[in-house]
Amino acid sequence: MVQRFDVSSRFAAGVQFTAGQFRTGNSGRTHAIVDPATGKEVLGYELAGPADVDEAVEAAHRAWPEWAGATPGERSDAMHRWAAVLRERTEDFVYAESLQCGKPLKLSEEFDVPGSFDNVSFFAGAARQLPGVAAGEYSGDHTSYVRREPLGVIGSVAPWNYPLQMAAWKILPAVAAGNTIVLKPSELTPLTSLMFAEAACDAGIPDGVINIVTGAGADVGETLVSHPRVAMTSFTGSTAVGRRVAELATGSVKRLHLELGGKAPFVVFDDADVRAAVHGAVAGALINSGQDCTAATRAYVQRPLYEEFVGGVAELMRSVRVGDPFAPGTDLGPLISHAHRDRVAGFVERARSCATVVTGGEAPGGELAKGAYYLPTLITDAPQDSEIVQQEVFGPVLTVLPFDGDDEGIALANDTPYGLAASAWSRDVLRTGRAEREIQAGCVWINDHIPIISEMPHGGHKASGFGKDMSAYSFEEYTQLKHVMYDITGEARKDWHRTVFGDR
Repeated sequence: MVQRFDVSSRFAAGVQFTAGQFRTGNSGRTHAIVDPATGKEVLGYELAGPADVDEAVEAAHRAWPEWAGATPGERSDAMHRWAAVLRERTEDFVYAESLQCGKPLKLSEEFDVPGSFDNVSFFAGAARQLPGVAAGEYSGDHTSYVRREPLGVIGSVAPWNYPLQMAAWKILPAVAAGNTIVLKPSELTPLTSLMFAEAACDAGIPDGVINIVTGAGADVGETLVSHPRVAMTSFTGSTAVGRRVAELATGSVKRLHLELGGKAPFVVFDDADVRAAVHGAVAGALINSGQDCTAATRAYVQRPLYEEFVGGVAELMRSVRVGDPFAPGTDLGPLISHAHRDRVAGFVERARSCATVVTGGEAPGGELAKGAYYLPTLITDAPQDSEIVQQEVFGPVLTVLPFDGDDEGIALANDTPYGLAASAWSRDVLRTGRAEREIQAGCVWINDHIPIISEMPHGGHKASGFGKDMSAYSFEEYTQLKHVMYDITGEARKDWHRTVFGDR
């Protein structure tokens, strides 16, 4: 295996994928994909523009009748073939994902890539499990049943932090249900989304079912979301941008699914296994360099365990190996860009005025200074209403605060606008049962933080959005219900007609 994925030859035809073909963009503007570990450009390309969106949506619109008309078994078989093609290309996906994102190889090869491929296998099976409701004579003289039908063309927008995983979460339930899709990945990280769509076509999924447009959000994203032939929009990203997406989608009365920001609480009760909680907090805070909307970002620790927990987290964070994503032994890679690293650093610098930086809090020097690296950072003594506690940092930063009674711990956990994920740590099932009931989040882990599985839904409460990715529950976003009602009497004049003309 080569150390760096050969991008220039692999995408020589362009980084747009429409109707089964790689193409160049037509915006007249160029963009560079940069290796965040080195700061070096790995590919320059022309961004898509509104005309490219129109072309991709038209391709999806043309492909929809055939794909929607396929039987569930036919769609399932095609997706099983897709899963097989993907597994043959695992190595390429691992290296491309690590290159464009700066992920350590072990994260790409043990989490991102196999998890995404498992999603394909899951939805290949789920495509055959989309029933309506059994027939019944609810009025006495009619038989009613409910059909579940695809919506049409889906226009989805995905972020840069998990580009392959987010492409899978957007594309798979949509196409399994009989829709076609146009996906806009981040212009920073489009490579594995393009490879994902290409593999689908190579597996026999018809051209035009899956299309990729790579462009800037202000023109391509907004054009896609507001396009008159797009029936539904799914967006994952910040809450601020999500509000704009909602404004555009509701203006044309589209179905909308939003998975937005998070500020996950990590609640440690005084009977918890403190060693397990320390390991869970460091892993949960640092996964993907903290660029995860479900990452553990604010730990609330009951006071008897507070000092031991802080000391344990600081010690473990200092042992994390920061380095080249392609080097053996690297635990933590760079952030996505130098600009984002500076944004994270800004949060930490502002926090110094009201809090204590226990460890980290800076970019490393030496060779790593060329990349967008930031050291694992632990912060204590921050007020609950401070920016570092309330706002999403999206970096390798964990803030720890103490609490006294259980009521206070749960109240603090709920005291942000977000509600995407949370965890509770205790040996007492009554305590954990209360926590999972009362913490306002779409996912609550007990004595762990981060794991996800294809069979279970992912989505938020409050300002973290609405709707679900993964699992059979995601089909609620990508299908519509139709009530069909048959007369079973054969009578020309129905009893209810008297309300319009004549008597009984």
